[in-house]
Amino acid sequence: MFGLSFEKLIIVGIIAAIVIGPQRLPHYAQKLREFASLFRAQVDSARNRAAESMGTEDWQTLDPRQYDPRRIIREALDEPSPAPAEAAGRYVVTGSSGHPRKRFVARTGEGRAGDEGNAGGNSATER
Repeated sequence: MFGLSFEKLIIVGIIAAIVIGPQRLPHYAQKLREFASLFRAQVDSARNRAAESMGTEDWQTLDPRQYDPRRIIREALDEPSPAPAEAAGRYVVTGSSGHPRKRFVARTGEGRAGDEGNAGGNSATER
């Protein structure tokens, strides 16, 4: 305990009793007890907050097998592809060949995509 043995604590107690005096010693002993209980409560509170913030319960419930890349790829390939969104619009690829961008262009009331004519011309300004 901080390098203090039982003998050293007794010596410190005797010196404190001589310096403080017999009249004030019970008052300071009670203050020391209150300080020790307050310190213990704060340490327990900090320990509980640290355990909650780290989520020790979450770590115990995680299964590392769910992150198996083979299983993830197998499930992705087995999933049916989503239905095409032809009625809502379509995607136009813009940008350079090094940094292509996929932009969704919504259909207008005329049956044509609104930005379709400008998609090729805007690729230089979008970089």
